[in-house]
Amino acid sequence: MPAEPPPHPVPPPAEAPRELYPPIRPYDSGLLDVGDGQRVYWEVCGNPRGKPALVVHGGPGSGCTERMRRYCDPERYRIVLFDQRGCGRSTPHAADPATALRHNTTGRLVSDMERLRTLLGIESWLLFGGSWGSTLILAYAQEHPERVSEIVLSSVTTTRRSEIDWLYRGAGRFFPREWERFLAGAPGTARDGDVVGAYAALLNHPDAAVRERAALDWCDWEDAVISGEPAARTNPRPYGGRPSAARLAMVRICSHYFSHGAWLEEGVLLREAYRLAGIPGALTHGRLDLSTPLDTAWELSRSWPGAELTVVEDAGHLGGDTTRSHLLRSLDRFADGGRLSAR
Repeated sequence: MPAEPPPHPVPPPAEAPRELYPPIRPYDSGLLDVGDGQRVYWEVCGNPRGKPALVVHGGPGSGCTERMRRYCDPERYRIVLFDQRGCGRSTPHAADPATALRHNTTGRLVSDMERLRTLLGIESWLLFGGSWGSTLILAYAQEHPERVSEIVLSSVTTTRRSEIDWLYRGAGRFFPREWERFLAGAPGTARDGDVVGAYAALLNHPDAAVRERAALDWCDWEDAVISGEPAARTNPRPYGGRPSAARLAMVRICSHYFSHGAWLEEGVLLREAYRLAGIPGALTHGRLDLSTPLDTAWELSRSWPGAELTVVEDAGHLGGDTTRSHLLRSLDRFADGGRLSAR
């Protein structure tokens, strides 16, 4: 009898996606006077004697959420969150047109983070965030590397002017109809003009209806760019679906920052990534991310000694089950004092 063919190898079962830690409430919170008439909301959750971790939200201007508390193990981490100037529970709120934004800059946010660290008596902390949060984390860590123990980033961006131009112009080649609508929302702006600056002006218009329409048009474009991602099937309007005041504040702050190149010298966060030597870093990025394409995360991982990049094949800017699992594993490993594998 002919020999039976060897059995096909059975692949190991796929690891079940990790779930976030259970909901928790802060045990301490407050408003920190950072000068310039600004008060920054902060809160602390988890273990008061745990490893300090600062969660840095995106946007800019999105504000922190209850969900962000749940990435760090509350038994092992002292979890600090804060709302950046002008958004969330910080005051004054950028949804109010009377709130001037001239004191809302990247450098001032970095200083706010240092004030908060000092207030809480923290020697050094892990930094965790994504999207705009990754830019702010990198800016802080390059200025204060001695205060940073580890860094965990997702949807990496350094907010170069080239990255801004891609998101608000270049990505239009994938969504030409939606980009035409976005451009039309800033009447009189040429196709090669400063569309981001035009929206920044509209968000400071004296007519509330003009401001509201501009915020909606901006968010329609942002939602279009992420519409092809798997996560968008369950959350199709992550930007436009926000409450009116939160949406207005976010878009006003976003357009303010992006029209000024985030007050960062072009490419500085990549060029000076060597300052992060000695700080372990875990970068997680979705290959399908059109908002902040993968090349920036790749460049950063090549310039930062000690950083490890994980590319998630089935995720975009919004992440998903696999992205969440990678972030949780990285944070768990750092909580135990573990380091990432050598490249």
